[in-house]
Amino acid sequence: MTKAQIGLGVLGIPSVMSSVGLIPGVMLLLVIGGIATWSDYIVGVFKMRHRHVYGIDDVGEMLFGPIGREIFAVALCLFFTFISGSAMLSISIAFNALSNNAICTAIFVVIAALVTFAFASIRTLSRISPLAWAGAASIIISAFIVTIAVGVQDRPEAAPKQGAWQSDYKLFNRPSFAEAQKAISTIIFAYAGTPAFFPIVSEMHDPRQYTKALVTCQTLVSVTYITIGVIIYYYCGTYVTSPALGSAGPTIKKVSYGVALPGLFVTAILWTHLPAKYVFVRILRGSPHLTANTLIHWITWIGSTLTITIVAYIIASSVPVFDDLVSLVGALSGTFLTSQTMGMMWLFDNWSSSTRDHNRRWLIGSLWSVFTILAGTYLMIGGTYSCILAIVKSYRESGGTSAWSCADNSSS
Repeated sequence: MTKAQIGLGVLGIPSVMSSVGLIPGVMLLLVIGGIATWSDYIVGVFKMRHRHVYGIDDVGEMLFGPIGREIFAVALCLFFTFISGSAMLSISIAFNALSNNAICTAIFVVIAALVTFAFASIRTLSRISPLAWAGAASIIISAFIVTIAVGVQDRPEAAPKQGAWQSDYKLFNRPSFAEAQKAISTIIFAYAGTPAFFPIVSEMHDPRQYTKALVTCQTLVSVTYITIGVIIYYYCGTYVTSPALGSAGPTIKKVSYGVALPGLFVTAILWTHLPAKYVFVRILRGSPHLTANTLIHWITWIGSTLTITIVAYIIASSVPVFDDLVSLVGALSGTFLTSQTMGMMWLFDNWSSSTRDHNRRWLIGSLWSVFTILAGTYLMIGGTYSCILAIVKSYRESGGTSAWSCADNSSS
């Protein structure tokens, strides 16, 4: 669970604090983390009641029939592909930081895509999944390296070099509507591991331990996010970077990106492999080519991984700003897959026309489920709109970013 939850999202948490302030940032982490924990809990409850459910596409079919399966499957594949694209973008930032922008950034993205395609094309997930622990560990270790470094350094890398300096962190900030929505979307992205919990509970030896494992996971994740976010923002103030690994100076930046690089590659590989495997199975389901080493089998498999890789590459190249991209993923896909869907799942299991079932607990559950659906829809629309505005603004700014650019995206 922990390795499904912790990933790229942690690198954007300090910038959330910079946008909204220290106290609102912590409150948002706790509130959104609480909602995510409830959603994850509903996954376990729903699975125990409907043992045939293995993935969120099965939920879509139960809620809305065959068309629901297709809608949820497309949403899930797009979500995974966007995460892969975010990882490819992060890899290009790491390469630029390590090499001082030795070559064109667009070429670094191509290299990231090629390596991702090669390893994601390994057919058996069991040969890839052990890398997930190492990948999650490398990202967390790199984040803590920066967290420790900002506490002992004189000033952040981007701060003025002359004169005395003191952190300009704010307990409460005054973000615009778009900035606040974007910050919320970043946190949603950080907690958006919910879709991966369906196969986790399905494969547990004792599913009754799911809730205990979930509480442990979410507590660890929230403490990690708050610790890293608060400390880095407290010491860096408005000079915090996104990803946060560039906040502590050139030497620490190289060290932290070097440590994080394996984790960034693992993220891109896993989230390319999973949607490709789903597409592959859907195409060849019921065919002998699904398990036989035939030409059609290999063409379909390579075609699936190549297609997902190309789409992820296009995403990474066309939205080349890390915090804008992860916020867009959180708003566009994260809300639907971690908020609205779980509200609908609770209503599906508990809605009854019999008034004898309508006790206080049922009423509270119904109101909460409706709230998660409405709030998730609002955040999806508002967050997506705000992220698009931020991307357009970045394109229009003098010296701003652009698609398929050679410019250094690591501020080295």
